[in-house]
Amino acid sequence: MSGFGHSNDILGLDLSKDATLASPPGDTISSLSWSSKADYLGVGSWDHKVRIYDMTSVATGEGRAMIDFDGPVLSCDWSVDGSKIAGAGADKTARLLDLGMTGAPAQQVAAHEMPIKSVRFFEAPNSNAPMIVTGSWDRTIKYWDLRTAAAVATVDCKERVYSMDVNKDVLVVGTASQDLHIIDLKNPGFIAETRDSPLKYQTRVVACSRDAKAFVVGGIDGRVTYQAVSPSEASKCFSFRCHRREDAKTYRSTTNVYAVNDVSPHPIHEAVFATAGSDGMFNIWDMASKSRLKASPSVGGPITATAFNSNGSRWAYAVGYDWSKGYAFNRDVENKVLVHHFAPDVIKPKVPKK
Repeated sequence: MSGFGHSNDILGLDLSKDATLASPPGDTISSLSWSSKADYLGVGSWDHKVRIYDMTSVATGEGRAMIDFDGPVLSCDWSVDGSKIAGAGADKTARLLDLGMTGAPAQQVAAHEMPIKSVRFFEAPNSNAPMIVTGSWDRTIKYWDLRTAAAVATVDCKERVYSMDVNKDVLVVGTASQDLHIIDLKNPGFIAETRDSPLKYQTRVVACSRDAKAFVVGGIDGRVTYQAVSPSEASKCFSFRCHRREDAKTYRSTTNVYAVNDVSPHPIHEAVFATAGSDGMFNIWDMASKSRLKASPSVGGPITATAFNSNGSRWAYAVGYDWSKGYAFNRDVENKVLVHHFAPDVIKPKVPKK
């Protein structure tokens, strides 16, 4: 499909009161993640750090802790219980900080032969043991039990891991070859299914739904695909265009296409996702009714990372240059993280017509 239905009355979110984090990273922000138990925000950046901000009482955040790396950070994620945060990146390591252990330094918990593009916490089925999974440009994903030093299992992928997400027993991996690997974490050492991405161009991001029955893939061509995990529900899969803009300045009709840099599932509504792109805008979609619920104005630069907090009342988004046009188009875009507050019931799926 070419796009979702929308009407003018749902567009134009007011971002004028969004709070800007104090003391933001000095380089492009690659990853945002909220703790599930407190309003702590993890911020991973190309300046080689993961920063943790306490957003509980101060709108602009208070710095609480930091993890240092020897290269750009490409991913960060909180543990299921919200007490630990892990980061990973170009130095080929993943490092973990336990905020419950006051004064304790971050510990290296994973390593690959190439940069680690994604790190995610999960709990192994039939076990309360916290674990992490890492996806790397060395074409592998690895599972790590935090109680041991070595990887407990390694799975070979067809190509470099570009994005990865996990929820409940489902792990979805997007690769450089546009393959989508689906893994059942009850049998984590094997790829249950590999399917070709419906998107024609490079995969930028994958994100699992809250109920783990579906996932969304965003690409560099301003398109998104909604995929059911079960092959028996293939009829529910569809793709659509977004983060595209008509250029009124050209003589002939021209459409500017922007990369979908991030996709965030809403923590309450199973079929609701937010997308953000190089066009400096974000949209909130109801996949069940195939409609756009909300849209933002331009924030003045590419949005590089996004995240909802645990109850969906706060939406963090990072602004900065995303290098989608290379060095020649680099311009002075201020790196910053903003937080938008959603009032109750502002985001809610449309009621199906009877």
